Amino acid sequence: MKFHVNRDVFSEAVSFVVKLLPQRNPQPILAGVLIEASDEGLSLAAFDYEASARTLIEATVDEPGTILVHGRLLSDIASRLPNAPIQIQQDDDGIVLTCGSARFTLASMPVQEYPAIPEVSGDAGLVPGDDFSTAISQVAFAASRDDVTPVLTGVQLEVKGTELSLVATDRYRVALRDVQWDGGGVAGDETATALVPARTLTEVGKTFAHSGDIQVTFSGSGDREIIAFTAGNRTVTSLLIKGNFPPVRRLFPEQTDHYAVVNTAELAEAVRRVSLVLDRSAPLRFTFTGEGVSMDASGTEHARATESVDATLTGEEVTLGLNPQYLLEALTAVKSEFTRITFTSSENSNKLSPVLITPQTSGTPESFRYLLQPNLLLR
Repeated sequence: MKFHVNRDVFSEAVSFVVKLLPQRNPQPILAGVLIEASDEGLSLAAFDYEASARTLIEATVDEPGTILVHGRLLSDIASRLPNAPIQIQQDDDGIVLTCGSARFTLASMPVQEYPAIPEVSGDAGLVPGDDFSTAISQVAFAASRDDVTPVLTGVQLEVKGTELSLVATDRYRVALRDVQWDGGGVAGDETATALVPARTLTEVGKTFAHSGDIQVTFSGSGDREIIAFTAGNRTVTSLLIKGNFPPVRRLFPEQTDHYAVVNTAELAEAVRRVSLVLDRSAPLRFTFTGEGVSMDASGTEHARATESVDATLTGEEVTLGLNPQYLLEALTAVKSEFTRITFTSSENSNKLSPVLITPQTSGTPESFRYLLQPNLLLR
């Protein structure tokens, strides 16, 4: 194998394919990047049995071939090479990478032991890249980080008609965002679902944020169900999480006339300041009145903080405690100047009612909703 390639193009391609690989992999072979040189150009791929990334770039191929080399080392080297074309040539010991006066010899790994990269086929549709990336950032943070309940570590993607919904929960909150879906192979009266690991989906959002339309493909069956995201010459696949995602949509209340509207940035800054005195995970006390919203944080015996910000209240005064970090993440995800905090009611007076957080907009249906309540799903 021998080829010449642009330094920046090659460095970006290697960085892309290794980004999804775990820092520590129990199987050393999975730390490799598979490089295939052919008449079509240069294909680079990485796979760890759960997620894969593949891209095709232009290169001058003198001798076609396939080689497997350590991915993160190659990425580190490629990102620091001088500004000159790269030549990579295979020899008996591995590969020789030359760029300007820099020369590296890297050991190769056995290609025959590397698993086959998943092939993608199945029902597909298109989502706008910018909207999809924003939706992921508004939802994925609400997924659980506790592997004890794997289904809660994912983001549920639900396709129906012309809408793609993203839903995540960790039992204490639920985040939901809808984006436009160009149905493609999914029939209008059908519902397609995929439970995608939140970590993988977050990387997809970052990678494809400015890639135009993204093709989303539901592929595979049985224990090897995967989902694929493709934009341009890049594809990311992810093995789906098996299990039944909880029916959290039923938890969202019908519209209610008991709510407060507050400036998003002002409330966020106040919450950050006041919560400095709180012990970790301690709730922050909020009191909503006709004059605004006041916050009261009682920390240790040596510290206490209070602050108030303007708010417009519709309905009765209300006092409640909320996790300040969960609230701050919601305010970041709202992405509007003003936030509506809706207070819901429960038929059981012994149970706390959830708080619904949405952007305060006029005339357009809300595509983002965030429900916050302690022990939300443990009723």
